Amino acid sequence: MSKTIKAGVRVSPLALKQAQELQQLIPEVSLEIIPIKTSGDEDRVTPLADREESDFFTDAIEKALLDRRIDIGIHSAKDLEKNMPQGLAIIALTKSISPDECLVSRANLTLRQLPQGARVATSSRKRREAILRFRPDLKIVDIRGNIEERLAQLDSGKFEALIVAHAALLRLGYEQRIAEIIPQEIIPAHPLQGRLAVQACKERKDLWEIF
Repeated sequence: MSKTIKAGVRVSPLALKQAQELQQLIPEVSLEIIPIKTSGDEDRVTPLADREESDFFTDAIEKALLDRRIDIGIHSAKDLEKNMPQGLAIIALTKSISPDECLVSRANLTLRQLPQGARVATSSRKRREAILRFRPDLKIVDIRGNIEERLAQLDSGKFEALIVAHAALLRLGYEQRIAEIIPQEIIPAHPLQGRLAVQACKERKDLWEIF
């Protein structure tokens, strides 16, 4: 009989896909998925560039860990905050399925092909700065929402292009939407891009052994 582990994940289709991906890596245990809304899920207004390296997308999951309501938290490793709460640890990191960034555009145009002054949506300060170094004429607009919501905003004409993690599109099956995998000379890869992080209470030796 396999061991059942309660796994806290964010409330999004991508978070569920990530949990399923982790489950495939550890078939000897059964993950019971517990959806949890973080501050970043509740607050759909604050620009993400203002909350980078914070606990915006991890806080409620970490509280559930400390309260012993779940055994592990599954995070996009890139969402991890700089200073983790005392008593918690990252007990596993998966290999990246892709470290790259992608461009999705309404006319399937690449970065070079976008018209002068085209609006490009991103929530990341790093992506914003990198794109403007490459094409200073582009207009960068802020965006919030999950991947499906961002694609819907693009399709509705709010902007001409969208920058999104290649790994997210792969996990959700949206490869056909990719206009371009952006060269790393334009946007350097983040070391945690595309990786999953498993978080748990430090004293859970049983979980350290499993992972």
